Amino acid sequence: MAGDGALRVGLDLIEIERIRSALERPRFRERCFTKAERDYCDSRANPAQSYAARFAGKEAVGKALGCGVHFTWMEIEIAGRPRPTVTLSGKTKAWAEKMGARQVDLSLTHSKGIAAAVAILSIEEEGA
Repeated sequence: MAGDGALRVGLDLIEIERIRSALERPRFRERCFTKAERDYCDSRANPAQSYAARFAGKEAVGKALGCGVHFTWMEIEIAGRPRPTVTLSGKTKAWAEKMGARQVDLSLTHSKGIAAAVAILSIEEEGA
């Protein structure tokens, strides 16, 4: 990516127990995760870890995009294994296109208690 334009980075950490508790609330899954994300996470031996990693991933992507609360959870979908891929839709996709985003690379990880994500966004510089 070096030399091809600007890079923006987003980072997020979250306690897995916090997500485990949130999963007990009505509609948390449906509000924050697409059906494909829910199907994947619910199929795992420890769903809370997978949900937490994807939650951190969505936060990291939003931070890299610099759109804060302007993005919605359902407009950032994280899929794929072993390498996660990011699909944007709606206003979040329009925002990314307006800023010249070409590619989003995402890394997810978790330990026993913490999930983390790093998003690297490649931006097309004007005149490049």
